[in-house]
Formats: sequence, structure tokens, C-alpha cells
Amino acid sequence: MRIFIILTIVLLTGSRYAAQLQENKFQISKDLEQIPLWTSQMPDGSGPQGAEIMTAKGSVTNISSPRLIVHRPSHPNGTAILVISGGGYAHIEMGKESTPTANWLQSEGVTAFELIYRLPSENWKSTNVPFEDAQRAMRMIRSLAKKYKFDPDKIGILGFSAGGHLAGFTSAQPDKKLYKPVDKIDSLSARPDFAGLIYPVVSMLPPNDKTHSRKSILGENPSVAEEAAFSVEKLVNSNMPVTFLAQAMDDPISSVDNGLLLYSALKKVNVKAEMHLFPTGGHGWGLGKKGSPVAAWPELFKTWMKNSCF
Repeated sequence: MRIFIILTIVLLTGSRYAAQLQENKFQISKDLEQIPLWTSQMPDGSGPQGAEIMTAKGSVTNISSPRLIVHRPSHPNGTAILVISGGGYAHIEMGKESTPTANWLQSEGVTAFELIYRLPSENWKSTNVPFEDAQRAMRMIRSLAKKYKFDPDKIGILGFSAGGHLAGFTSAQPDKKLYKPVDKIDSLSARPDFAGLIYPVVSMLPPNDKTHSRKSILGENPSVAEEAAFSVEKLVNSNMPVTFLAQAMDDPISSVDNGLLLYSALKKVNVKAEMHLFPTGGHGWGLGKKGSPVAAWPELFKTWMKNSCF
């Protein structure tokens, strides 16, 4: 297990994959299949009223229909990945995170499933709704392996910021009973076979307790026990999948200590992990701006998958 510190500017291809934009307005392509997570018996209520709201840059709120958006490659390589945007559990940053990343993965032969998950502040009975959706998504993707021609034992999860927290929590707690099973899909495993966490929120404990993600899930004055219950570094166990971490050392939103805490916890239980620290980049960089140090991560992630996973 190694930590790589990238101190040079690397020109790589990741940043050339843009979101689907038309006249500077983000749109979900009509050519992409969308699969509802819950056809009936959606746990924890009916949620917000009215239509889903999407900004010109692809930030989504008012989500009452959690679903998967399928990015199907022409020549599948047998691998699938659930891609999860961040947004502090207050909105979903499709435009700069999950959509361009899913497009890039699709171009590499990966069957990418973009997750549109419920937000805890939007009139649900529980703040567990994003975690319920992520578990259900992993199980649903596994059920679709034959249809989309990928190996049910080669399903990863890739999350950004709060989406990294959601991916990390799902990786650590795939068997946690968050909802009552609704059909045969829920008999399948929700455990990812590998995980990628990009500038993730990890801990909700001091001194890393100032994120919007923590407030969205736990409110203003949670107990230490409640904070620990949603701190991924405290949930790590030897059943965690192999994990890739990438973060900028000048991240002002999710301190680099988040990634280091998780890396250390994984090492203690002998779970293989690789961490890349970049000198600059801040937060919310998605695939990374061309010419920036953080633009190296997509190729590093691709190499890691080949060398460490399969």
C-alpha cells in the first residue's frame, strides 16, 4: 500500500470529456436509458412535490424519482461502475461530476450508471434516503449484469465529495438494513467490488465536522455517537473493497485529513488502498481542468483498476 504525492503538472486526457451541453444549458440526453430505483414501496415517504429542478450547469434538486442513468459502451469491457456526484447532500452536481465522468468511463468500455439520489432535506421521513438509494442502486446494477454484458463481480462505485461519502458508507456498510426488502433484487449484495473516492467527505467528527454534508445528514447539534455512525473511517472493516483515493492538499471544503484518516483505517485492517495527493486543485474539480495537477486522476484510476482489481 502506497501514498503517491503528485508534485508536477501533468497533461492528461480526463478533462476533455465535457457534460452534455446545448447552448450552455445542461441537459440529460434523451438517448440515455433511465431506470427507476423503486417501482413501488419506496421507503420513507413521497418526498418533494412538483417537478425536478435542474440549473443551467446541471445541479439537481427537488428529487422525488431516484434513478440510474445508463451510459452504455459500444464495446463493454465487463466492468460496471456506479457514479455518484456530490453537493453536500443538498443538491447533486451532475454537470461537473457524474455526467462527464460517466461519459469518460463509457468511452473506456465501462458500463457507467449515474445515480440520481434523494436528498435528506426534501420532505422525507428520514435522512437515510441517500444511503437507501445507493444500496438499492448497487443491488439493481448487479441484477442487470447479464442484460448489459458485465461481470456481476466487477462492479465498482465512484463518488465525489458528498458522493464520495455516500460511496464510502455503502462500501463499509453494504449489509446494513436501511430498508425492508421490496423484491428479489434486494437479496443481492450491495457491496462494491472496488471503490474510488475523489475529494471525499469522510469524517463527521471534530475537527472535520464543518461540512454541509454533516449538517444535511445530522442537523445542527448531533451527538458524538451520531457523528461516529456516519464517519466512514469509523466504519471500516476487513470486508471493505480495494479503494482508490484522490484529493488536493489545498482542499478548503473537505480537508485532506479526510482521505488520510480513511487511508490509515484501511491500512489497519489490511484492505488494499492507493492514495494520490495533489499539491493544488481545491475542491469540486470533477475530471480536472486541463493542465492542472488533479487532471491526472482519471488515468491513474484507470491504471489502478487494471493493476489492483482485475
